[in-house]
Amino acid sequence: MQVKIRSIAAISLITAISFVSCKKTDTTTTTTDPTTELTAQTDDQSNVSSTSDAIENDVNAYLDNNASFNGRMEGVQGMPCNATAVADSANGIRRITITYNGTNCSGKRTLTGVVVMSMPIGTHWKDAGAVLTVNTQNLKVTRVADGKSIVINGLKTITNVSGGKLSQLSSGSITHTISGTDSVTFDNGKQRIWQMAKQRVFTYNNGSVITTTGTHTEAGVNGIAEWGTNRFGNAFVTAISQPLVIRQDCDFRLVSGTVVHSKLVADVTVTFGLDATGTPVTCPNGSFYFKAVWQGVNGVTKTIILPY
Repeated sequence: MQVKIRSIAAISLITAISFVSCKKTDTTTTTTDPTTELTAQTDDQSNVSSTSDAIENDVNAYLDNNASFNGRMEGVQGMPCNATAVADSANGIRRITITYNGTNCSGKRTLTGVVVMSMPIGTHWKDAGAVLTVNTQNLKVTRVADGKSIVINGLKTITNVSGGKLSQLSSGSITHTISGTDSVTFDNGKQRIWQMAKQRVFTYNNGSVITTTGTHTEAGVNGIAEWGTNRFGNAFVTAISQPLVIRQDCDFRLVSGTVVHSKLVADVTVTFGLDATGTPVTCPNGSFYFKAVWQGVNGVTKTIILPY
């Protein structure tokens, strides 16, 4: 009987120790500095967004240079490097299939995969309200600087709200809206769904100037351009608080703008168009940098500056 009582006591002690141990582990997890997740989310969003912008620029270049979609004219935007395009039509649909297989014109990324753009026969892209469907298929994008890659599969629509061709843009403006969903596979193997809703306004100043804003509203947040789940499995929204500006005379690079990532453990404000010290610059020979700022543990302000 005494042996049995001792056994029960031992089991109770082990159970108590295990419970305390588990509670300690849980406490450690909940107080972990979120720097890793917020830094990764900021870099991922910059990477996915810039890839999306680059693909849309390539799509515009092919549209303006393809006679069957619009009539061949002198294009404002250059054709992409290490990419080929094939035009065809069937079942009342006109298509251009772009196949990427190499480094882009800036030398900053390599791309492999396919993008298919399509539009009903009889619709002209230059017409106001024309809608183009863009299907991205296993597009792997690798940053040359650090070897990090993402793979994108997705479907989006681009609407030429104002009408007009970018090849004819020398005054006034042309407005496009973009909406759709991407499945993004990160380099750690995690696959996530990201949605987008953007407006891009094209003007001319020593080349094309592209100004991007967000058009989605959710839970009282306006100007949302992207939302979904990050690589850590946590929901996020990214709102553009200061328009993102891309300039052709700076090799179609993002030169300024601010976004705010929210719904995470902290709101992160990210400013683009900076040098390595966090000072705004015009068009450097090397990399642009972004600065991300948020309130960390115990109210301490955290700041990171990274190239993009």
